[in-house]
Amino acid sequence: MGSNDIGVLIIDDSAVVRETLSTLLKQEKGIEVLATAPDPIIGEKKIAQFSPDVLILDIEMPRMDGLTFLKKLMASKPIPTIICSGKTDSGGQSALRAIELGAVEIITKPKMGTRDFLNESIIAISNAIRAAHASRKSTTKIRPAAQSPGKKVSPKLTADVIMPAPIRSLGGATEKVLAVGASTGGTEALRVFLQAMPVNCPGIVIVQHMPEHFTRSFADRMNEVCAINVKEAENGDKVLPGTALIANGGYHLLLKRDSRAYSVELKEGPLVCRHKPSVDVLFRSAARYGGKNIIGVILTGMGDDGARGMEEMKKAGSYNIAQDESSCVVFGMPKEAIARGSVDMILPLEKIAGEALKKSLEVR
Repeated sequence: MGSNDIGVLIIDDSAVVRETLSTLLKQEKGIEVLATAPDPIIGEKKIAQFSPDVLILDIEMPRMDGLTFLKKLMASKPIPTIICSGKTDSGGQSALRAIELGAVEIITKPKMGTRDFLNESIIAISNAIRAAHASRKSTTKIRPAAQSPGKKVSPKLTADVIMPAPIRSLGGATEKVLAVGASTGGTEALRVFLQAMPVNCPGIVIVQHMPEHFTRSFADRMNEVCAINVKEAENGDKVLPGTALIANGGYHLLLKRDSRAYSVELKEGPLVCRHKPSVDVLFRSAARYGGKNIIGVILTGMGDDGARGMEEMKKAGSYNIAQDESSCVVFGMPKEAIARGSVDMILPLEKIAGEALKKSLEVR
């Protein structure tokens, strides 16, 4: 293991999952699987032996379940933890509970498949590991535009693959729309943001980096705890006041507008900025179809997804807000947008909703 490598411990009762994860991660430079364990009891011994930087943790395991272990771990010796969960409704709810207990990322259980599927799996897993490692606030130095030095996306895909760059933004409509992007730490950041929204707030469209099948559980959970309506986006949904639409994992989300109203479109396609859904894709569509009617918000997250799209929104006349470093789990995404000169206001998390609401009432 190199001195700068991220050491990973995998705790999962499935030998197939342990082997598949280990095999996929062998292709990633800068990441090394130190050991694996079939349950948390053995995992505790491996933690003491290897001192991993990041844990990948299953939830349903014999002898001790992952949630019980995570709660115990966070109370004694916190380690950045990624939840590896199955694609089920119960798995989604348990994964969200794990986030509330201190886990920082969610990945789905990997399986061997086509070359494209495996490439996307490697990218998703390595994204999660690097983001989890960067979430250690005490000593971690966040590096801008984090990109895996191992597996590359070739060609380097931008939002051009989903929709062409805008020639100009469309004018005419006056309804405001809040366009929001988030990644690592975003589920809790979005909870704070959405719970501050009144029932008469502008329509909200959100991209949160999260795997397929987990976004519905997240949206349902937010709908339970917020005054506004929150739902996983469906193709053609209208963007209405008092409603937040969350992008489906595995699909890009675009804002559209006809002569009557704003709506959303779900689109398949390749990863953009190493993600699907991509914040850049949402923000580019917001620049084209919303222009000065958009209030852009970029929250905690690793990497640079959203920075280019926010720059396009700014040029189209939007007002943009970034979460400040002190309240971010990872400052990568806001930092990159700020570096491009695309942000009008930098605020701690708890003040962002108020600023967005204030700006939505202004005539621009």
